Amino acid sequence: MTTESFEFNLPTRIQFGVGASGAVGAEAKDLGGTRALLVTDKGVREAGVIDGVLASLEAAGLGVVVFDDIAANPRDASVGAGADLARSEQCDIFVAVGGGSPIDAAKAMTAVHAHGGTVQDYESDPDCWFKVPGPVTPLIALPTTAGTGSEVTFWAVITDTERSYKMGVGDPQIAPKLALVDPSLTVGLPPAVTAATGMDALTHAVEGYTAVCASPLSDALALAAVRLIAGSLRQAFANGGNINARSDMLLASLLAGVAFSNSDVAGVHAMAEVIGGVYDTPHGVANAIYLPIVMDYNVIAAPERFAEIAREMGERIDGLPTMTAARKSVDAVRSLSADLGIPTAREVGVRDEDLQMLAERAQRNLGTPDNPRVMSVDAFRQLYEVGQAL
Repeated sequence: MTTESFEFNLPTRIQFGVGASGAVGAEAKDLGGTRALLVTDKGVREAGVIDGVLASLEAAGLGVVVFDDIAANPRDASVGAGADLARSEQCDIFVAVGGGSPIDAAKAMTAVHAHGGTVQDYESDPDCWFKVPGPVTPLIALPTTAGTGSEVTFWAVITDTERSYKMGVGDPQIAPKLALVDPSLTVGLPPAVTAATGMDALTHAVEGYTAVCASPLSDALALAAVRLIAGSLRQAFANGGNINARSDMLLASLLAGVAFSNSDVAGVHAMAEVIGGVYDTPHGVANAIYLPIVMDYNVIAAPERFAEIAREMGERIDGLPTMTAARKSVDAVRSLSADLGIPTAREVGVRDEDLQMLAERAQRNLGTPDNPRVMSVDAFRQLYEVGQAL
């Protein structure tokens, strides 16, 4: 999958390293902030993760209002409520602390806060991906999970509750102005969350590398992310205090986020986002369930690429036929999922009677055209059936 020309976008400035979060107050002030809306979720707040961020903001002289009404799959109502609160409190900067859900919600809030309307007004569609009409309220993102890479992307995935549908809001305007990527904020993350978010990052890397619109730069970042995840996710899962493993995972998540933002996600996300919208399944869990299933389907379309993934995951492929080597990538992902205790589709509540509806929705996903193998409704139905059989 070579290209003669490509674009590469990185609208977010990045600071990476232990202690990076301590700069949030000074950075917010440099961006012109005087009063911040800190967007997080109740779990992050109750764990005390935002305490240092609050202290830094207040030490820099900023007023702070906390909004923590964010669910695992952020909802349209929360986006509207947060934007309204920021407006009523005269906030002029957003700070998001958490996993992909608070960061995605905050990105969507910046558009609604700056330009009004509802989040649905900014939903991307095949006819117009970018609908934000101009600059938005600045956002600083501090990730507390190593998975979504949301701190460096210009996409927000928000659940439209009326449609039970995860809609994508994509626009370079809503990308965070700054990502403070601090591995210490991920120490102690529960094993199940570590597993799900880590597999989310792996999905971004695999799909970013195998999507039909991949480029040499996205390739390099995606493969580096695969290598880091293969070498560190099990350790981070087994020992949440392993700062080296945590650092490698957070770097992998960031790299994968930049990679897929300059390539695309594909069939796995198409299936997983439908599952999240219908059953409220955490995004990382849904991706983890369907990643090896879709990889197995796609291998025939890009065997050289999947063979490279196998190599980066530590599989011995030298001297093997290309297809044999490629299928080792699927085996490696299945082995990793088993070690992490990833649940099955049935265990998260996927129902046989819903499969046709799920397949039809997946086929309409914005990422479907970039899957390396053509995905019809029937193909999605068959892959959902594979998931039900496991």
